[in-house]
Amino acid sequence: MLGLGAAGVVAGPALQRVLESGLGAVADKDPTGLSGLLPNGGGFRYYSVASSVPRRSATDYRLTIDGLVDRPATYTLDRLRALPQTRLVRDVQCVTGWRVPETPFEGVRLSTLLEAAGVRPGAKAVRFTCFDGTYSESLTLDQARRPDVLVALRMQDKPVAHSHGGPVRLYVAPMYFYKSAKWLSGITVTDSVKPGYWEELGYDVDAWVGRSNGRDDAPTG
Repeated sequence: MLGLGAAGVVAGPALQRVLESGLGAVADKDPTGLSGLLPNGGGFRYYSVASSVPRRSATDYRLTIDGLVDRPATYTLDRLRALPQTRLVRDVQCVTGWRVPETPFEGVRLSTLLEAAGVRPGAKAVRFTCFDGTYSESLTLDQARRPDVLVALRMQDKPVAHSHGGPVRLYVAPMYFYKSAKWLSGITVTDSVKPGYWEELGYDVDAWVGRSNGRDDAPTG
């Protein structure tokens, strides 16, 4: 029994990686969304609102910043990696109830990219679009400038996997996870908040964990 237990400890991380990879691949090709109901060893569930999502590599990934800015920009993955990186370790909380504690994310603070772009007077919000061609999200400008909002390049101390929204995703630490848009491709500074995909279907625009969507979860931390 002790031998089997030791073998389980040794093999556990590898088996978890296989399970996560397999479920991610299934979810990526599942137009029904039912695969998102399946938990995996890492505690995450996989969601996509598109029937399929193209893959982007360091060669063809691009992130555009435009709208009410003085200096529109296009970032490659290498250019994002060259910027100062911030690491956060917080709980991830889904509005459906599951939580993954103490999850590391690392990337560029969104406020850094907004400052470099030069936000114009009259700007009030930021809209995010994704290369799945369907998903979108928004934050107020004050929310977007928080130090715990990242354009994330790493998750769980490795590059963000495609099934987790890689190579680049948004991470909004204090809000429910639907605000952390996967497959991020566009950041547009706007004069008002435009509801995102789930908010058009009834979710709260301000999605603070424990203070929105009729839930009473403990705040993330």
